[in-house]
Amino acid sequence: MDVALINPFINATIKVLETMAQAEAEAGKPYLKKDNIAKGDVSGLIGITGETNGTISVTFDSGSILKIVSKMFGEEVTNLNSEVADAGGELTNMISGQARRNLEEEGKVFEAAIPSVVTGTNHQITHITEGPIIAIPFHTEGGSFTIEICLES
Repeated sequence: MDVALINPFINATIKVLETMAQAEAEAGKPYLKKDNIAKGDVSGLIGITGETNGTISVTFDSGSILKIVSKMFGEEVTNLNSEVADAGGELTNMISGQARRNLEEEGKVFEAAIPSVVTGTNHQITHITEGPIIAIPFHTEGGSFTIEICLES
């Protein structure tokens, strides 16, 4: 997979979390993911079309999403609930939107579907294409989350 398609998602993630939650996120080393088991408790998933087709997901562990949502809402949130799940979907949508704007500046145009959200321990993420799944782990003060990018070759 072309690194030029991955870096905009890393940069968008850092920018969105800084802007929306005053949260710092540090990217780890990308890796090729071999299974469909989510590495967390709340996942936002968005299908994309355009230059190529695929899906983008962001999976938060409970510590990271609760800390991020607490900062977004301006009050402590301690339980995973529908508002937290909705916020995870909206963060995924904002990250996707920012990354797609950055890619459009490079002449690569993508459209996105409406995000869906999946919650629960050990839930599965099924990407719609057969391409490789590139996972990028991130660390925050509250915990970790992972972005997965799966695009057709």
